[in-house]
Amino acid sequence: MPRIVSAGLFRVIQLALFPLSAAGYITSVPGMLAYSRRTGTSATLLASLYTRWMQHRLGTRPDVPAARLMAVLPNVSATGIQMETAPTLAAHLITGYVPRLYRYPYPGRAPMRHQPTARTSFYDAAVQRHRGGIDQLVILGAGFDTRAFRLAPGDRVRCFELDLPRTQAFKLAMLEKAGLSTRLATYVPADFETEDWMEKLLAAGFDPKRPALFLWEAVTMYLDRASVEATLRRIAGTAPGSIVAFDYFSRETITSGSPYMRYARATARFVGEPLAFGIDNTPPARKSAADFVGGFGLVLEEHRNFGKETRRRSAPGGFVTAVVPENKQRNPANRRDEGNHDKTQPQPRA
Repeated sequence: MPRIVSAGLFRVIQLALFPLSAAGYITSVPGMLAYSRRTGTSATLLASLYTRWMQHRLGTRPDVPAARLMAVLPNVSATGIQMETAPTLAAHLITGYVPRLYRYPYPGRAPMRHQPTARTSFYDAAVQRHRGGIDQLVILGAGFDTRAFRLAPGDRVRCFELDLPRTQAFKLAMLEKAGLSTRLATYVPADFETEDWMEKLLAAGFDPKRPALFLWEAVTMYLDRASVEATLRRIAGTAPGSIVAFDYFSRETITSGSPYMRYARATARFVGEPLAFGIDNTPPARKSAADFVGGFGLVLEEHRNFGKETRRRSAPGGFVTAVVPENKQRNPANRRDEGNHDKTQPQPRA
């Protein structure tokens, strides 16, 4: 079937079944939010798991552990999620078409609404790019991250996962319920806003004298500024060659009066995870990001925009990797330049 035909038919089927999707959303989301509020278990961590589960179902990013976790979560309505996703999955089954949201990387800039899948691709690429130079992977605010399962035994990379004690205990319980190993990572319970997470990491066996890759996915926007800055300073104090990868929202996005952001802020506040931190993303965003990480002794390696940037309008968000340099007075040789990133090809998926 020609692509244009399959895409058109896909949209027709999806639109025809939209009432089913809407009913599924209404069935599942309120219960999920209520569960999180009642138990104190993070609700926002489900956002990344959901998109990775959908990518797995659509065949664009295989992730069996994510699929098995989704099947056992008590805060996910099996009926609701089946109804909500039925239009997309049925349309895909009939046409073979995968909506753009779930097939990143593709050429060009990812719009803000594709941020969940685009950032996953960027993080996967960062792991693949740096895995030969590090033997420690630290996932900050890990949530239901499943990258420990994606590391090959021959990599000899020790994986550490840090998260709030209650959230981490919930994840471990769900891993066991799903029949998944809990021994592929070292789990370190820590609260970024009230505890010295680095001291806990050191106590768990982390070696600050050896290069490490720190992944900080979908976390900064839920922390206060002091916690974000303190975390970056601690990372900057680790071994030269260490890398931190994080995504962020701009200040304008955090305070936006758009209906979508009003809804996002309201639901985040409801579950006790209010949106709090945004970066000054004054155009060009790459320079603003370089100045931001440079304030902590880090050197920008890679920068990607989410959403459109103009000379007067900042990009809604971005993705950054930054390096602890060998010599803080000199940029590392292997520095990536986004430049006009619309003309660059996306990095391959890990």
